[in-house]
Amino acid sequence: MTLALADLDVDAAALRAFLDAELPADAGRVIDLDVLADGLNLVVAVSTASERDAFVVRSPRKFRDASYVNDVAAERRVLEHLASTDVPAPSVVASSDDEGLLGAPLLVQAYVDGDVVPLGSDLPERFRRPAARERVAHDLVDVLAAIHDVDVAPLADALDVVSPCEQVERSRARLDAATDATGLDVPALDAVGDWLHRHAPDGPGTASDGALVHGDYRPGNVLLAPGDDPAIAAVLDWETAMLGDPLTELGYLLLRWRDPGDPTPALAPIEARYPDCESEFEHLRRANERGFAPFTSKPGSPTRRELVARYETATGRAFADARFYVALAAFNLATVWTDLHHEAVAADEASDWPPHIAYVARFAELVVDGELPLS
Repeated sequence: MTLALADLDVDAAALRAFLDAELPADAGRVIDLDVLADGLNLVVAVSTASERDAFVVRSPRKFRDASYVNDVAAERRVLEHLASTDVPAPSVVASSDDEGLLGAPLLVQAYVDGDVVPLGSDLPERFRRPAARERVAHDLVDVLAAIHDVDVAPLADALDVVSPCEQVERSRARLDAATDATGLDVPALDAVGDWLHRHAPDGPGTASDGALVHGDYRPGNVLLAPGDDPAIAAVLDWETAMLGDPLTELGYLLLRWRDPGDPTPALAPIEARYPDCESEFEHLRRANERGFAPFTSKPGSPTRRELVARYETATGRAFADARFYVALAAFNLATVWTDLHHEAVAADEASDWPPHIAYVARFAELVVDGELPLS
């Protein structure tokens, strides 16, 4: 269903007036406002009288008070700092704390053309060939290495320093709150959380010891530039950025990778527990067959070990404790999905999240038990 600002109880006239005042003068007046997404963030495309200039407005809609989500001011600081680095990211045009415009603070960015690759989706058709798959994978690793090489001193007072152990504890607290409120019981997540707590490596204690961590670096949060030659045009959605252990982020990227012969979670016990979620099991069967990012299991795509080697060469960091970092990635993803289930239940809406949560929890168990080869 296509949404319009009028469907969202937004004062479009006030937003237009704000944008007309804040956008560069040579962009001309605002011509149109189109809702691109209304999920964790409200995303609105802004077209102007200038054919060459377009913009995007982003405003948080959910989890604004979550410990892992930055406010708009911090996100703006990160993007402004990245403008002087090799990390491709949207440029900031304006921001506002006036919640009367969209119901929450907002950030205005220059529009960047490109395609994202959502969870479970293949690459754009123009990249469905071995050489292009290899290039996309290499670019994902190279840009990740560039993020982790950013000078963090200018961000020390804008972002939290979060160690791997603290990531585990934050996620466990969120899981406890969600399960207490919803009654959702996923014992596997309790066991994985306990294992992660026991095996968490020492992390950065100060900003100067940490690296810039995007917090949600995956194919769905990068824009692949137009054209037939793969290139990352921008890394999006910096609201989860932190200062911490960069290897947590490499583990999060590897969670999406599928190597030949990888074991997969058994679906039958999950299907038996949630018999009324057949449409969701269609998605889970595809994930079991092709992975969370299907292009990673196709010809040309590097293996996990090859990606790790490229990252280690680029950064000089050794990827030790691979089981911990990939298990943490699965645990954190399950936590986010549990948050979404909690949000749906609180709003008295139907939720299809429980089988997905159970699936990724079982995946985390495969990693913890050493059944998924990571080296």
